[in-house]
Amino acid sequence: MNQLLPLLGIAGALAVGVVSPGPSFVMVARTAVSLSRLEGVAAAFGMGAGGACFALAALAGLQALLLAVPTLFIVLKVAGGLYLAYLGVRIWLGARQPLSMASSQSGESGEAGARRHAGRSFLLGLATQLSNPKTAIVYASVFAAFMPASPSLAFGLGIVAVVFVLETSWYALVALALSAKGPQKTYLRYKAWADRVAGAVIVSLGLRLLASAQRA
Repeated sequence: MNQLLPLLGIAGALAVGVVSPGPSFVMVARTAVSLSRLEGVAAAFGMGAGGACFALAALAGLQALLLAVPTLFIVLKVAGGLYLAYLGVRIWLGARQPLSMASSQSGESGEAGARRHAGRSFLLGLATQLSNPKTAIVYASVFAAFMPASPSLAFGLGIVAVVFVLETSWYALVALALSAKGPQKTYLRYKAWADRVAGAVIVSLGLRLLASAQRA
């Protein structure tokens, strides 16, 4: 019970950040509306896995390492910013390409092809989540604010589980909502403009991350 209240405090603080718009939201939303519900949910699980990785890193002292070695933080910011810019440019350049649904892109039979494309969406979600090293700093700061004086191993594992559940459940909800027929029909009608907006947003977020690295 002594460690339950700090865990709930961490969950509440992180929930506010999870639902904030960012490159992760744009990527999951676009995956769900342009491809399929399965791929959108797979991307959501990638987000959850990435969040869990950052939670583990924060618990292991990544914040102290990044503060002690500022150059490492700058390198991670630059790498993340370049990745987001690259992803955004790819989406922009493909705006006018006709959409091929995941089940028919490679000629694979249903279940095998679906698993392959879901795996690709999972990795895309994971890479997008890991592209922003500031998330580890945010996690570490929240953990430090609520962490009990002598946290147990169970408490640490509970934090990682909470992060995974929060990230995955929110983005899965986004994927389920936007993979419905209505949003998909709207997307197909305005695909070129929708992709350009999504690409521009992701590029701008990548450039913002690069700018923050320059100021560091």
